Amino acid sequence: MAEALIPSDYSIFLRSIKEQVRHAQLRALASVNKELILLYWSIGKRILEQQLEQGWGAGVIDRLSRDLHAAFPEMKGFS
Repeated sequence: MAEALIPSDYSIFLRSIKEQVRHAQLRALASVNKELILLYWSIGKRILEQQLEQGWGAGVIDRLSRDLHAAFPEMKGFS
């Protein structure tokens, strides 16, 4: 089977596709980061509410941190 002839502008086409993939990866990463920030903010707000309403102290917060870390060991940010 003979190898197909590659058009002269193939490298330009390939470069543009690779750039498109990289941009999509960056947008996806930015979206994930945004969602994580919103998640941590929401968790912090809920903890603060519980501290004010229920008088939660450091012991409850430490336990929550351990329980969340155990439930989601691959995630950082629950310390």
